[in-house]
Amino acid sequence: MKNLKLVKLEESGKRTEIKVGNSVIGKDFVVIAGPCSVESEEQTMKTAEAVKKAHGNMIRGGAFKPRTSPYDFQGLGLKGLKILEKAKLKTGLPVVTEVIDPRDVSWVCEYADILQIGARNMQNFSLLKEVGKSNKPILLKRGMHSTFRELLSCAEYILAEGNPNVILCERGIRTFETYTRNTLDLSIIPAMKEMTHLPIMVDPSHGTGKLSLIESMSLAAVAAGADGILIEVHINPAEAKSDADQQLTPSQFSHLMEKVLKLKKFMDTEIGPSIIGGRH
Repeated sequence: MKNLKLVKLEESGKRTEIKVGNSVIGKDFVVIAGPCSVESEEQTMKTAEAVKKAHGNMIRGGAFKPRTSPYDFQGLGLKGLKILEKAKLKTGLPVVTEVIDPRDVSWVCEYADILQIGARNMQNFSLLKEVGKSNKPILLKRGMHSTFRELLSCAEYILAEGNPNVILCERGIRTFETYTRNTLDLSIIPAMKEMTHLPIMVDPSHGTGKLSLIESMSLAAVAAGADGILIEVHINPAEAKSDADQQLTPSQFSHLMEKVLKLKKFMDTEIGPSIIGGRH
């Protein structure tokens, strides 16, 4: 940690808290939910309403989609951002969306409350420096082949440019396992609590890629002491243009939220952390 001067946890133990809308990330447990991609106004608005109804805290959605194939859906761009803006105006939920090009940062900031740096761009140092100059909180996802230290080094790039509001996000790493899309590394939660003052969130949707595993991994993230989770939700997952297999329906999300909020309430008691063993 010698070269990670800004991200390391000081002896005082003081942790970063980031206020976004009505939530304080690092203090409150925050649920960010929404579709993988912004596909239409109707799809996004209905999903945002469902997220709010289930007590989600923020709406997520990709207007720019870096895809493995150039022939896959690449997102709606500016049109998608305007749709997210409408969803925010209607529901009051802050917007979390990905930026993939340093040239786009300034104008994406006009629509987003949190800028997401995706796993593929974790080590895009030009992009990290540019978002570091912005005044928006940054959700930094762990690269699929990246170590804890590499993730923190990338966060250091952002802080070194003057932006202190960075949220780390575990979204699974690529291993030899093929049953799941990625291997969700929940050991990162207590590890980051020991190493850094920055909040750490978990994305069980990308971390597993399997609908049947999202609930269990969400609850495990809560028990391990995560500061929040990211969940993909779609009004009709079967028709989704990206990541159809890992997006919950509104009813499934509502059911998940009931369990998540009950477990979080239990973890906030004196006996919760001692029984489960997670860091609180």
